[in-house]
Formats: sequence, C-alpha cells, structure tokens
Amino acid sequence: MGHEFLIVDDHPLFRAALRGAVAAAITDGQFFEADTVAGLLELVEQRPQADLLLLDLNMPGAHGFSALAHLRGTHPQLPVIVVSAMDDAHTVRQALAFGAQGFISKSADAATIGQSVLAALRGDLVTPPGLASNGAGATDAAALDVARRISDLTPQQYRVFGMLCSGQLNKQIAFNLKIAEATVKAHMTAILRKLGASNRTQAVLLATHLAVDPSELKAPPEEAE
Repeated sequence: MGHEFLIVDDHPLFRAALRGAVAAAITDGQFFEADTVAGLLELVEQRPQADLLLLDLNMPGAHGFSALAHLRGTHPQLPVIVVSAMDDAHTVRQALAFGAQGFISKSADAATIGQSVLAALRGDLVTPPGLASNGAGATDAAALDVARRISDLTPQQYRVFGMLCSGQLNKQIAFNLKIAEATVKAHMTAILRKLGASNRTQAVLLATHLAVDPSELKAPPEEAE
C-alpha cells in the first residue's frame, strides 16, 4: 500500500507543482485533489485513512484557519501541512497553534517541499527554514477558544457556517446545499449554541479570530431562527 496524499488548492498549476514535488520524494504516492472547501470536506470523508493533507491557507471560503480548526475536530488522525504564500512568522505560528503538523511556503523549491513532506510523515513538526523559535505563544487564547468551538461542528454544520460567513441567507444556503430551509434553521441554532453566539452576526465576528483577511467575512442580515 502506497501513501495517500490529499492536495487542496484552488490553483491547478500549484496543485500540479505540489504533486510533482511530493512524487519526486515519495515514489509510492497516490494523489487526490480538490479545489474548493466543499471539495475538501468531501475528500476527507472519502479518504479518511489518507496519510497527509496539503491545504492551501488562502482558498476562497476557507475563512483563514477555520477549515484547519474544523478538520482537527473531525479528523484528528489526519496530519495537515498548511501551504501559503503568506509565510511570515506570525502566520506560521498560528498554523501550528491551530493544529497543523507543519507549514510550507509557496516560495519553497521542490526539494524542500519533498523533504518537508517526508519529515511530516515521520511525525516531525515542519516549519520554513530560519523561523525563529521565540514568540511561539503569539496566538491569543480567544482565537484558540474559537478554534476549539469550530472543531465541535459537524461537517454539515461547518458547511452552513462557511456559507453564513460568506453573507448568505438561510434560503440561499438551503438552495446551495439542496436541503430544506427548516433544516438550515435547525443547523443554525446548533451552530450558534456550539459557538456560544447569540446571533448570526456574533457568529461571524467570532470567525474573524481565525481570519487571515477579515474583509473576506461578511456579516449577514439577521433572520428569525
């Protein structure tokens, strides 16, 4: 049995580059890919025994580290390497604090990517070369608490939450997920309870703790739940 790798990035050329870099280092690899957050959720459900997930941080709909936080709750056995062009020390430390096995900069060469993946498979924590060891506690307690709450959401609740953070109304979420609006309302009630939020706007504000770019998050109009 070879290694199973999941690659989730919305840029086809970069997915191909990652696949090539990993295949050069690990010749028995099988690759499964997705280019959306919805595809990511399906992929991890279909391949629960995968050896490693390479996850683009800046994918539309991922809302910063929320996708990583959710995966740590639903698939704690799946190691995740966050891949991003944003490779400053604070972003790297946040990724590790939220449960990533490692971080690879998009500026890394193929050999470095291959070595990073090999190290992660051994169970090592992978960081870009030259990352200073000081300041490891830079991620605040509030952000870690929000991450823990998001990790408690079921996959379907997380799908609804992601659409909520994109500013969609219940009827739009129902249409996109092909479920009844009453079902969306039930999910919304459970989401607010798990997040400790009193309304939809507060839930979106909590998500900003995990955002890389808070302007991506859109507070929706309040609806009767």
